[in-house]
Amino acid sequence: MQRGRRRGAGGMSLIELMVGVALLAILLALAVPAFGDWMRNARVRTTAESLRAGLQQARAEAIRRNANVRFQLVTTLDNGCALSTSGPFWVSNAGASVSPASGCAGAISTTVSPFLIQKSPVVSNATSDITLTASGSGVIAFDPLGRMTGTTNPTIATPAQFTVDLGSSGGSCIAQGGNVRCLRIAVSVSGDARLCDLTRTTTNDPMKC
Repeated sequence: MQRGRRRGAGGMSLIELMVGVALLAILLALAVPAFGDWMRNARVRTTAESLRAGLQQARAEAIRRNANVRFQLVTTLDNGCALSTSGPFWVSNAGASVSPASGCAGAISTTVSPFLIQKSPVVSNATSDITLTASGSGVIAFDPLGRMTGTTNPTIATPAQFTVDLGSSGGSCIAQGGNVRCLRIAVSVSGDARLCDLTRTTTNDPMKC
């Protein structure tokens, strides 16, 4: 009797262990996709916040310098960079008429063209799944009052609104039946940049686009 009790207290049987492993596998199978969606949505949100901060800083610099400042998405941060509506990088520079294309590797300077003010990656690395889609040519400028203004090179009239939509190549937006919470940054004529959620539809919802 005592030996039987010792065997029972000594651990699980093989069948019990197999059942436990099977249950763990089921739980992991259910949790991994949800965790992947959460991580993907977190990357979209982080990128959106970084991009909005860059826009806000460009506007603040225009007001501080009492001069036009432009902000644009570019393909790279080296001297092979080109303007792009899909980034994945961005730079801002002084003057609405000076394009930083082919000069993104330059130092921050107030005297040397293209008069770079700030530059930062929107997407942390080339393998990131974050996608960007900007309106127009992916270029926006702020005047000394912080309002949007037109640019030259390329020539763009003052838009009614400038937007950048953010999603993921790893899935489609929730609005299209997918699992990605896609976001939008919208800049008004007054220069205010706000972050909104493309899935929100309630009229008075502050996150509604």
